[in-house]
Order: sequence, then structure tokens, then C-alpha cells
Amino acid sequence: MEIRLLKKGYKNNEQFYQDFLEDKINSNDEYFTNDVVIIPDAPDFPIYMGRGSEEEKKQAFQQAFEVIASSYIQTDRDLHLEEIFWHSLLVTKKREYILENYPVVKTDMKQFENIVIKKFDWENYIYKCVLAAEYIEDLIEDPEEKKHYYQLVLENLDIYNYIIKYAIFRNAEFLVKILTIINELNISNIMKEKIKDRPDLGKDERYGRRVIFELNKKYPVVMSPLLDVEALKQEVLQALSYYYDVSKIVDRVVV
Repeated sequence: MEIRLLKKGYKNNEQFYQDFLEDKINSNDEYFTNDVVIIPDAPDFPIYMGRGSEEEKKQAFQQAFEVIASSYIQTDRDLHLEEIFWHSLLVTKKREYILENYPVVKTDMKQFENIVIKKFDWENYIYKCVLAAEYIEDLIEDPEEKKHYYQLVLENLDIYNYIIKYAIFRNAEFLVKILTIINELNISNIMKEKIKDRPDLGKDERYGRRVIFELNKKYPVVMSPLLDVEALKQEVLQALSYYYDVSKIVDRVVV
């Protein structure tokens, strides 16, 4: 499949939005560079999980993980981590899918910008799914173990978001080790909880976020991404102890 790449300047462009709605983008060469990328296929998958029940969101994430793992991450990394590639794909090849599945974009330019051409970083749902698929597929071989780690990502989305927010933690080994530790200590629920009675912190601080914050603060004195699981577990417990009574945590493997 050939995908023409967009020129810069399409964001915050009301005419671009109107042309998307009216199916006029592909016929307007002014929107495109001369660059074309070719990928084997471009199957549909959920691109936005900001609405719906928790179960619906998890199902959407799972579907996106599976599709991206089997197709898009087979391309060069420079391509599937490139914002222009995804925005070009969405507006030129996925218009009908988007209008059918995210009809709010038909009447609200801000929703179009948030769902279709959102900045490609840790807050973008496609970005979240691409990194999870890439990391797990690269590091884990056994199919059942892959399913296990995808499930752990879904059970720990808040801390996953914080991990991929920081460049130093944005790698497969660190993600898998953190998810392993959370699972072994059975602290997923704790990590998602709001921190109470700490007016010195933000209004919506969570234990898991503060753990990642503390690990980041210690870097590079403590090279958390390079530690083995047991050493990293001790660092996680120490970071958590600044905000939570870790004596309540039983160190055990969850079956």
C-alpha cells in the first residue's frame, strides 16, 4: 500500500478539517510532499480509547495491540514511530473507518485534532499501543507470555503512561521488569490509588506515578533501567515507602 506523506501545516487548519470531512484531501496535491512510503498492508484498528466503559477500552486496546503487533511494527522503526506517517495514513486511508467509529469528529474540529492528528507522544493512543506491541513482541517469545504482559499493561495503564513519558525508561526491558515486579508484589491496585493526606503533592497524585518520579529523580546515580529485577524491586519498594507503608506488602509471586 502506498501512502503519500503530508506537508507540515495541516494542523490547526480548518480547511484541512473540512476537506477531510468532504473527502477532498487525497485530490489536493498541495497537502502532500513528494515522498511516498510503501507498507504491505494497513489493517483497521481502534485509534482512540478515550471514551466508553473500562471493559470497552480494554477490548479496544487489546485489538489495537494485536493488529499493530502483526502488521505495523513489522515496518522500520523510523516509520512506525513517525508522526507524519500516522497522520498521513489516517487522513488518506482511514477516513471512512474514523467517521464510522468516531462520529464526533464530524461536528467538532477539536475532536478531529484530538483523535486523528494528535501529537504523536505518550498521550497519543496509537503511540501507546505501538510501543507496547514493539516492546513485548521484541522481548517475549512465548505467545502465552505475550498475552500475559499485554494484560499487565492493561491492568497498569496509569503507570505505563508514566513510564513511556520519560525517555530514560522508554525501553522494553524496563517496562517488562516493572510489570513483573508489580505482578509479583501484587501491588497493581496500590500503584493506581490516589495518595491521600499529602497537600504538598498534586491533586491527582498516584502511588505508581510517584514511584516512577522517584526513580527518575535518582537517575543517573541509580541506573534503574539497567538493574536486574531483584535490584529494581528494592528500588521500587524504597520509592514507594516515601508515600506508603510497604510493610503491608507481601512479597509473593501471583499465580
